[in-house]
Amino acid sequence: MKTRITDMLGIEKPIVQAAMGWIARSQLSSAFSNAGGMGIIETSSGDLDAIRQEILKMRDLTDKPFGVNVAQAFVRDPDIVQFVIDQGIRFVTTSAGNPKKYTAQLKEAGLTVFHVVPSLKAALGAIDAGVDGLIVEGGEGGGFKNPKDVASMVLIPQVCEAVEVPVIAAGGIMDGKSMAAAFALGAEGVLMGTRILSSAESPVHDNWKAAIIDADATDTVFLNRDGPGPALRALRTDRTSRIEAEGVDNIFGEFAGTQDVYFGGDLEAGIALTGQVAGRIHKVRPVADILNETMAEYEATLARLASLAG
Repeated sequence: MKTRITDMLGIEKPIVQAAMGWIARSQLSSAFSNAGGMGIIETSSGDLDAIRQEILKMRDLTDKPFGVNVAQAFVRDPDIVQFVIDQGIRFVTTSAGNPKKYTAQLKEAGLTVFHVVPSLKAALGAIDAGVDGLIVEGGEGGGFKNPKDVASMVLIPQVCEAVEVPVIAAGGIMDGKSMAAAFALGAEGVLMGTRILSSAESPVHDNWKAAIIDADATDTVFLNRDGPGPALRALRTDRTSRIEAEGVDNIFGEFAGTQDVYFGGDLEAGIALTGQVAGRIHKVRPVADILNETMAEYEATLARLASLAG
């Protein structure tokens, strides 16, 4: 399959892995790259010494392309751009901040830069900053969100109609049908988060994966819409239901138990960032199977639509 995304990134399948903090490391990301997609290593954990080692592991585990995400709101090292350049990375996604902060420096070093945007206004700002492409993320996706969320079905075509750079669609993508829908809306690639969070190679505790498998599409909550701090979408638990009802003074304080949630399996110890598409995920699957089945279903969906056209 050929799109501007596959050509620009040198990948076989136009599918990108979400840069989930603490989770998007070599175990998961190498499996994604080896399956023909674009694996991404996170930096939002802020642990750059560990990230450096994860990048070294990536090069032992795959000879396929992979990238790094710079989540600007979580950057602790002012030399983060030089850090990425020094690792020999060729593809960077930036998010959670102003794209003008790092884009020029990254591009001067020859890197390809895509910025994550939640609105048309943010997309146009990223274009002005000189990005090579956009990751356009609807409000149904998990993680930190724009408090004025827009659903993928509206946001993706709105942005695609307004820009000329290639678009990767995110939010609600988990299979070939949703990929075909994103392409029909104008995207040339897709990003998967929650589906890959629940994959066999994901390092998170089985309790989180089981909660995703058991979830309905209504079993996530949109928190902190009125601030202070960012809004986010997470798995519904007693803790997040309380936050939804009562609010909190400091949403970041609720992440103190992240390690216990992610790797200890105590889903009440913090916040388990999860997208609405959890309601469509029914089984833990290897990453390679997910990507291969996505591509097969994408082709089958196109054939079915073509048959309807007569």
